[in-house]
Amino acid sequence: MASHVLLIEDEPNIAEAIRFILSRDGWQVSTMADGIGAAEAVREARHDLVILDLMLPGCSGLEVLEAIRADPVTEAVPVLMLTAKGQGRDREAAERAGVSRFMTKPFSNAEILASVRELVAR
Repeated sequence: MASHVLLIEDEPNIAEAIRFILSRDGWQVSTMADGIGAAEAVREARHDLVILDLMLPGCSGLEVLEAIRADPVTEAVPVLMLTAKGQGRDREAAERAGVSRFMTKPFSNAEILASVRELVAR
């Protein structure tokens, strides 16, 4: 059975590109366009990995990450956070909240695939 990735990204072109890259590599990919209900979706579907945009409508990626880490059912799920803002304070806040890996946009197809494979293999 393919590993299941939840992609939470509000930019349709980026979401479709990542979904395509991962699906072509054999991953099952579900998508959400905002952070509202994202932590609950992770809990209910038991995703193997979450790819989470930092800046989301409704509920920030940081808030989603904090909710995932606060829930004993989802606290160990790897989270790859994506952001167009590569500022140090954003990275530090994500690390304090328990992010597994932080990646700035733009990124290469090979980079995202390698990160996803590594995080799920842990």
